[in-house]
Amino acid sequence: MRLGIVCWAGLVLIAWLTASGHIARFDEQGLLYWRDANGNVAPAMHEWVRDLTSLGGVFLRNLFALCAVVALLVLSRGREAIWLAITVIGGWLTNSAIKYLVDRPRPSLVSHLTEASGPSFPSGHSFNAAVVALAIAFAFNASITSRPLRATLLTLAIVLSMAVAWSRVWLGVHYPSDVIAGWLGGAGWVLIASILLQPNRLNLRRRLP
Repeated sequence: MRLGIVCWAGLVLIAWLTASGHIARFDEQGLLYWRDANGNVAPAMHEWVRDLTSLGGVFLRNLFALCAVVALLVLSRGREAIWLAITVIGGWLTNSAIKYLVDRPRPSLVSHLTEASGPSFPSGHSFNAAVVALAIAFAFNASITSRPLRATLLTLAIVLSMAVAWSRVWLGVHYPSDVIAGWLGGAGWVLIASILLQPNRLNLRRRLP
């Protein structure tokens, strides 16, 4: 719970820094660190990063979440399945609300190498990838007794969701602050939801490595 609040405090702080303009130089340098302002990119790298970013897109992330819910139901983990579904849907709604509240334009410093629409802050791919990946890890870890396996599953969820977040900057459709805030918001949402949405907390503290 505390860590979730810290994550959301980070999101709020970045939102303030964004609105005040204090983070503009960081965002500019962050974009140009990964991308040539002239738009020169290796075709193979471009294809790989687009495939990576698709993992956080609406279709695939919802497909992963749906498959996880079905798997949990098959394993007779109905409580976790319901929690996972509510957490994913709630996270999407929360991110959408923040996006239109802040209403930050997308970057124009470098060319966009993939289609993107809507406000820029916080990154929807980053927020929702963190929600789906971490929520799936938390839900399945409730029935995993092996501590190393629980730690591995959680680590994979963190690494994969962070990779999706990075891809949005490389593709030029988000500022670094967008994806950092998005990932913190998504992770914080799952951590808070793990306390608020699951009856008796489902021993979630045992899930962390």
